[in-house]
Amino acid sequence: MFFALLLFQIGLSQEKEETGKEEPQPKEVDSLAQNMEGEGITFEEVTKRESVNPLAPSKAAFYSAVLPGLGQIYNKRYWKAPIVWGAIGTGIYVYSYNNTEYKRARNAFKRRLAGFTDDEFFGRISDEALEGAQENTQRDRDLALVITIALYALNIIDANVDAHLKQYNVDDNLAVDFQPYIDVNPVTNQPNYGMALVVKF
Repeated sequence: MFFALLLFQIGLSQEKEETGKEEPQPKEVDSLAQNMEGEGITFEEVTKRESVNPLAPSKAAFYSAVLPGLGQIYNKRYWKAPIVWGAIGTGIYVYSYNNTEYKRARNAFKRRLAGFTDDEFFGRISDEALEGAQENTQRDRDLALVITIALYALNIIDANVDAHLKQYNVDDNLAVDFQPYIDVNPVTNQPNYGMALVVKF
């Protein structure tokens, strides 16, 4: 046995001398230099998320403060601008109408108190009714002013909040879901059923 091993070793050394080549030695492979697209490795496409503009809400609020409805246009909510204009325009119209009627009633009532009988309501409306009309139109005018100011403020708040919500992350990777769950007990080989809470982020 020993003799056979010795002959085999001699034969190998002679073969090396004849060919003049040594057997290739295994090379050390750097793991960073390996081709990473090997079997079992997957690459997913990474998409860049939209950048967040922290000044967008304040810009939208400023635009709506300068001109009502402009902040909604800045947020690309074009359908809201006519609603804002209609609401604030109606408030201004009601205020203007009641202010005009209040002035008419007040001037006529003041002339009646001064002893004049040449006002436009003389003979049709009594002094008490003229005084009541003056108070009613004044109340309606003031109420219209308060509502118009509230609508103006609401227009600014809406533009600001809408700009905030537009930048809210609603990516599909952010999700909370309930899914059916099944597991087999390795000891009894019986299935276990349940619900699993899946959170993706």
